[in-house]
Amino acid sequence: MKAAIVILTDAQSGSDEATGRVFNALAAAQDFKQRGANVQVVFQGAGTRWPSVLANREHPAHGLYESVKDLVGGVSCGCADVFGATGDVEACGLELATDLAIPGTRGLASIAGWIAKGYTVLTF
Repeated sequence: MKAAIVILTDAQSGSDEATGRVFNALAAAQDFKQRGANVQVVFQGAGTRWPSVLANREHPAHGLYESVKDLVGGVSCGCADVFGATGDVEACGLELATDLAIPGTRGLASIAGWIAKGYTVLTF
């Protein structure tokens, strides 16, 4: 079993829905991890703002994030640039993914690349 969990929801929205989406994405990653699956978490789009928010010990999903942080397969570089999250992502020590060349960006994480490697892609 192989799964790529892509987090697109925006941390800055401040909504319960956004928190619920990221919480459920991380819970799904934990579920796959406990089952011995090959799972990767990818932050893309406005979701690139989440790592620095989740790193805050006061956030309700912090503990869950810490339990699956080793599964973070990358943060979309071009998206982090667009959404002003690059510095925060780098401060968190996460890798910026640049495997999809997109004009006007430094590259993005490639969803087609995950599928080509046999991953089922789940978006939150």
